[in-house]
Amino acid sequence: MLTILGFAMIATFLVLIMMKKMSPIAALVLIPALFCVLVGQGAELGDYVLEGVGNLAPTAAMLMFAIVYFGVMIDVGLFDPIVRGILRFCRADPMRVVVGTALLAAIVSLDGDGSTTFMITVSAMYPLYKRLGMSLVVMTGVAATANGVMNTLPWGGPTARAATALKLDAADIFVPMIPALGVGLLFVFALAYVLGRRERRRIGCLTLDEALEPRTGTVLVKTGGGSGTVPVGAPAGTGKGTDAGTATGGAERGAPADGGGADTSGDDDGFRGLDPERDTLRPRLYWFNASLTVALLAAMITEVLPIPVLFLLGAALALTVNFPHMADQKARIAAHADNVLNVAGMVFAAAVFTGVLTGTGMVEHMADWLVGAIPEGMGPHMALVTGLLSLPLTYFMSNDGFYFGVLPVLAEAGAAHGVSPLEIARASLAGQALHMSSPLVPAVYVLVGMAKVEFGDHTRFTVKWAALTSLVVLGAGILFGTV
Repeated sequence: MLTILGFAMIATFLVLIMMKKMSPIAALVLIPALFCVLVGQGAELGDYVLEGVGNLAPTAAMLMFAIVYFGVMIDVGLFDPIVRGILRFCRADPMRVVVGTALLAAIVSLDGDGSTTFMITVSAMYPLYKRLGMSLVVMTGVAATANGVMNTLPWGGPTARAATALKLDAADIFVPMIPALGVGLLFVFALAYVLGRRERRRIGCLTLDEALEPRTGTVLVKTGGGSGTVPVGAPAGTGKGTDAGTATGGAERGAPADGGGADTSGDDDGFRGLDPERDTLRPRLYWFNASLTVALLAAMITEVLPIPVLFLLGAALALTVNFPHMADQKARIAAHADNVLNVAGMVFAAAVFTGVLTGTGMVEHMADWLVGAIPEGMGPHMALVTGLLSLPLTYFMSNDGFYFGVLPVLAEAGAAHGVSPLEIARASLAGQALHMSSPLVPAVYVLVGMAKVEFGDHTRFTVKWAALTSLVVLGAGILFGTV
């Protein structure tokens, strides 16, 4: 019964948020509370929630202060040269912009922290997408999938968990998987190229000078159906676009082909990140801010202090040095309060979901059922089975739950049929590309929150591509003989 209710709870949550019948925060709180009552454990709901909140409190603190820190870095102009450089490299070509998004996300992912990756990537790329009228779900989908592949780095988490759970060396797991992960990353770049070409067909290309114009008045939009002068922020139907994803071929610029993303009508923050006149710029402190950011990332990688503590210290230092007057500090905190509240609220709401899933025993029963459903004849192919199971299990479960709760059982079943624990561990990494878009991953709320994308839109767009990327990694692992 717990198995059925567990799957029903997850399915209900996904359907409601993808159909936009409930907000993610409301769904993450109310649905598990309802199912907790249905399994007859309503009296323990408080304990489950508090345990979940306690487990995720450090993550929420880290995200809160990380958003403030990177928000201040955006305000003072740290990322302006990066945005300008990417814009000139991309030449205002949507295809190049999407590929650049994948490349930037992959590079920044070397720090091993998804939240940091998404903050930096969105900070740099969001103005380009808004100014060019591109689909924001393409940005979030490509960034999340690229980060998911890179999340398998030994210091990223999953590899270390697999090594700990099976008492193996992390290098023995990761190094042989490098070719397969490289293929997965190349697939992400190829996917970005395809999605970028689709965006190019939908909105055309601006010239570099047009892309740098202020977001007022009119700009010349060159589309697949010709060119015309379209007021930025004009009502739908004023342009001559030919996108198959829009109702009339002239939908509002910025409306994604897949029907998701943020509405850009009336939104004047499209290129604010490059406004050379904004009074928050601190050009004289540029190298201080750059050095502070590099030092912060280095400290994260070397684990000098816990990440929440590092971001707390970094945010306080960045505010104090860049805005020594208390009124200015309050103004900067207030400017980023919406993002902080949305992300922190989402994390604590997710704590209700994970707390109920774990506390009621649903996760354990679901995992046992899946393992028990494996046919006896699949025993010699347990590595392949593990890889396939890693997709849904790491999406519906935390990495801790999968690697410490399910993976040892799969490894034991494989060992009974002569399958090495190393092969099982490597195969378990395949699902990470999909895992990074799971509603149970706090970093994904940073991504969609900063990009102003509905979580349901991101899920509907990304899941299919992320799952395909995971299958490519698994297939490459089998082809190279490491799985």
